[in-house]
Amino acid sequence: MTESRERMLEAAVDLLRGFGLSGAGINDVVRGSGAPKGSVYHFFPEGKLQIAAEALALYGERVDAFVDAALAGRRSNPERVRALFEAFARRVEQARFLRSCAVGTVSLDLGEGGEPLQPQLAALLGRWARTIARHVDLGDARRTRSFAGLVLTAIEGAYVRSRAERSAAAFREAGQWLAACVD
Repeated sequence: MTESRERMLEAAVDLLRGFGLSGAGINDVVRGSGAPKGSVYHFFPEGKLQIAAEALALYGERVDAFVDAALAGRRSNPERVRALFEAFARRVEQARFLRSCAVGTVSLDLGEGGEPLQPQLAALLGRWARTIARHVDLGDARRTRSFAGLVLTAIEGAYVRSRAERSAAAFREAGQWLAACVD
């Protein structure tokens, strides 16, 4: 991957996390990346949706690795759950409460023209739920899958609260309650 292309994808990830699909236009990506505008159509001939799809794929891989690392090496389900939510709390604090989950922001911003991204968004959430389920086994596959979905729902909701409240408390509260559920 060329440096300009990488910079454009990084800029797109950042814009999607902060502003959703509507805040990640071609000009925004060019401005954020410092890449020449002409290179956008060289690397992304399908335009904005192609950039968004590729940025979401890159982001999705990173979040999957982040979730996997946060859950790994813990002894019990409650420890894993608390560690996951603490990792997200630190992540949102490091971003000064200005960045959320790109999948969440784009999902909430899907309007006309953005519908082609919906299957990718759903697939990324499914992937992350499977990663959580691999680490937090409740002894029953259906319960484990359902709990993993609840964890993702709490993470996405905590992002919303953290941005509104300028606090990571929502992540920490959810982590404590959900850890108590699997204790």
